[in-house]
Amino acid sequence: MGERKELTCIGCPMGCPIEVELDHGKIVQITGFVCKKGELYAMKEVVDPRRVITSIVPVDGGTVGMVPVKTAGDIPKHRIKTCMEALKGLRVTAPVTSGQVIVANVGDTGIDMIATRTVARR
Repeated sequence: MGERKELTCIGCPMGCPIEVELDHGKIVQITGFVCKKGELYAMKEVVDPRRVITSIVPVDGGTVGMVPVKTAGDIPKHRIKTCMEALKGLRVTAPVTSGQVIVANVGDTGIDMIATRTVARR
């Protein structure tokens, strides 16, 4: 008998309870989803779980003291800690523009950490 994984879909507000049946690490069946987003979410989550990370970084000389940042795309879930470590002790200097790369290739993921807000110079 194969392995079963239970997930709650985050593809839309419905939050469908999804069950994925695996046989030797291969997806055999996915049940419980209402829309195609649920099926795609389950396939991705079981095979290669990924997340977008958000955080804040201190800003020197800015009109506000922190700038929100996020990964420009989703990164492998197992690399989250490495990416957060890359932000430790990091400071940026104003001005900062929304979309500006704060850390290129964060955590060696191929994904950049970008600013999500503009911070003007004081």
